[in-house]
Amino acid sequence: MGDLWMIRHGETEWSRSGAHTGRTDLPLTEVGCARARALGALLKGRRFAQVFTSPLQRARETCRLAGYGDVAVIEPNLHEWDYGDYEGRTTNQIRKDRPGWSLWEDGVPNGESVEHVGARARAVIVRATAVDGDAALFAHGHILRILAACWLELPPVEGSRLVLGTASISILGYEHDTRAITLWNFTAEGLPHQQPTP
Repeated sequence: MGDLWMIRHGETEWSRSGAHTGRTDLPLTEVGCARARALGALLKGRRFAQVFTSPLQRARETCRLAGYGDVAVIEPNLHEWDYGDYEGRTTNQIRKDRPGWSLWEDGVPNGESVEHVGARARAVIVRATAVDGDAALFAHGHILRILAACWLELPPVEGSRLVLGTASISILGYEHDTRAITLWNFTAEGLPHQQPTP
C-alpha cells in the first residue's frame, strides 16, 4: 500500500482571478512556473513508483518543471471538473444571475455533476493504488479535493471542505490500515498558499 502524493498545478491567469477553469487549456503564469520549479526543489527528486498527470498543459507543465515530465503518464480521469456553461466565470459573477449559488450543491448547467467527477476520482484511486509504492498525481484543485474525499470514503461533495492552493502538495496515506490525510496543502514556502476561491 503506497501513498498518493497529490500535486496541484501552478498559478494560471484564471486561478489567480478565481475563474472556474475546467476544459480551458491555459498555460502557467511566470509565478506559476516559478512555484512549479520550487515544488521540484521541495520534492528533491523523490522517486515514485508511478507519476500520473492530467492531460491539460497547466498540470503537465507543473509536472515537467518539478522534474517528472520524462516519467509521467497521462491519466484522463485527472482532468478538472467540466464546469459547462460556467467555464471562465467566478462565483461572484455566477451569483449575479443565481444568488446563493454553490458549485457543490447546485452544480453546473451542461457540465459534470459532482458524482460524475467522484466516479473519475475513484477510478484514479484504483489505478494509483495498483502500483507497487507511492504514486504522484499532478492535477487540479477540484478533482484533487474530490479525490481526497473519496480516499477518506466520504461522498464526493465533502471535497467542498478541503481547500487547495496552487502549487501545493498533499499526501493521502494511512494510519495503520485506515486511510487518512497525512499532509495537506503544503507549499515550497512552507505555508498553505492562499488564493481566490472559484
